[in-house]
Amino acid sequence: PNQFQVEQLTGIRVRSICDAKKACKALHDIGPELVVITSAVLDTDDVNKSEEVKEKSISIIASKNCNGNSGNEVWCINSPILSGQFTGTGDLFAALLLGWSTKDSGDLPSTMEKVVGTMYSVIKRTAESSGDTVASRELKLVQSKEDIERPPILFKAR
Repeated sequence: PNQFQVEQLTGIRVRSICDAKKACKALHDIGPELVVITSAVLDTDDVNKSEEVKEKSISIIASKNCNGNSGNEVWCINSPILSGQFTGTGDLFAALLLGWSTKDSGDLPSTMEKVVGTMYSVIKRTAESSGDTVASRELKLVQSKEDIERPPILFKAR
């Protein structure tokens, strides 16, 4: 889910990494082993800015339930916000997450880095060529084939 959706599903207001962890735990408690908050705008004091991201950013948070062995495995990536509204981002995120989590089984940070790097590249390419119509804001998937097949690692999971 995105930030709004996770708040609606859990009743937990997500404004910090701590809040995001609580929301992920609430979702783990009802079943899913893997929870990914696909985009959250967190309070700037709470966001641990990485060297790659200096401007306003979104956080992508992933949590894997380790069945109480060592708590949950939680990772976060910050990515610059690209302005605009684009059609198909949720579908692309879900497809990339499924594909890379299957291929990189057990390596959640690597999966996240590939998904977020691809998403950023596809959205940036789309933003650079979009116009005023909804059709022009459809993701440039064909033009981004290389980024989908060999994802650029632009941001690190921490």
